[in-house]
Amino acid sequence: MSKTAKLEIDGKIYELPIVVGTEGERAIDISSLRQASGYITLDEGYANTGSCRSAVTFIDGEKGILRYRGIPIEELAEKSNFIETAFLLIYGHLPTRAELRRLSELLTQNEMLHEDMKFHFEGFPPNAHPMAILSAMINASSCFHPRLLEGYNPARFDLQAARLMSKVRTIAAFAYRKSRGLPIIYPKPVYKYTANFLHMMFSEPYQDYELKPEVVKALDTIFLLHADHEQNCSTSTVRMIASAQANLFACAAGGVCALWGPLHGGANQAVISMLEHIYNSGDDGTKFLAAVKDKTSGRRLMGFGHRVYKNYDPRAKIIKAQCDKLLQTLQINDPLLEIAAKLEEIALRDDYFVSRKLYPNVDFYSGIIMRAIGIPVEMFTVIFAIGRIPGWIAHYKEVMDQKNPRIYRPRQVYVGETIRPYVPIEQRDAKS
Repeated sequence: MSKTAKLEIDGKIYELPIVVGTEGERAIDISSLRQASGYITLDEGYANTGSCRSAVTFIDGEKGILRYRGIPIEELAEKSNFIETAFLLIYGHLPTRAELRRLSELLTQNEMLHEDMKFHFEGFPPNAHPMAILSAMINASSCFHPRLLEGYNPARFDLQAARLMSKVRTIAAFAYRKSRGLPIIYPKPVYKYTANFLHMMFSEPYQDYELKPEVVKALDTIFLLHADHEQNCSTSTVRMIASAQANLFACAAGGVCALWGPLHGGANQAVISMLEHIYNSGDDGTKFLAAVKDKTSGRRLMGFGHRVYKNYDPRAKIIKAQCDKLLQTLQINDPLLEIAAKLEEIALRDDYFVSRKLYPNVDFYSGIIMRAIGIPVEMFTVIFAIGRIPGWIAHYKEVMDQKNPRIYRPRQVYVGETIRPYVPIEQRDAKS
């Protein structure tokens, strides 16, 4: 294969290098095009543009492949856990026992929030969205660690990364308690990461939450499956902010804000909203699916299909097994969960959905699991954010470790007004 691509503009040929990734992905390096020709490329939404070279996560959407640092997601979900996987993403290798113990110790040592941050929580209205609280409190917490504001320092990175991972979980739980008008429950050092989050969410001052192993495992799996997903909107946001040499907490706060957008982090919320609509209309899902197949109805089937995966979402197979096991264990009588089971059953054998590869995705099953656990719908995206933190940290580190870092500065094709004179306000008033 040629090592260059040739682009002809007005009879002149420009040779552009071809870059090949370790998995055979091919890209045309256009970094010299503007200087050589005066042209830029236009790719609105960046669907055909590689913004960076990254060694964190590999996705093959056609084949349904997802790997963290080269390890298939299926193996990690079966053999690993969220914290070990977080280490893998951040540092590029599976930890030794000593490394894993050190990370766990750092997480425990940094799980508490500064007591003065309680006043920040009190300043939010009772109906404040947990994602608003999460993004604001991540930024605010950096003020309590002045050395963090000095910027990236490899010698202090381990502490900063663990501090962010641990405090985000505590902030998220406190945000939930605040939104419910409930007293804050502090973390317990005897609990591991995911169990501690459930404790802070659901325990009461007079009674600890019963930590069922199946519930802890299901939520830990959700965190693990969401830990990274290549250059999505929020991760690209984190990398862009990092390119300005912003501190880690500021980058994470930006990622949270991007994730808050309904087109990015709101898919599992949309699943529950769809199930509620079906239930409130007196349907068991059969009529709804018939309407989905009618293009004039405007109905959309949420939680099925995926923009990246043209086949089956590999995370969905994993989370479905966890979902089935959890529902069997909890024996919950919930009409919405019954409707979800009906939708899944019909869609998986209906030629209309099968031929279009509209299979249930990770959002479908994770929404069901979180509802079964008792996590309210407004916390769904917060759960997503907790899981995604290790990926954001990994990408932040990748940007900061570059030998020749450059601030991200995309170009544009201007389509506004051409040059025109300033009109004094008196003349503007006379024309109106």
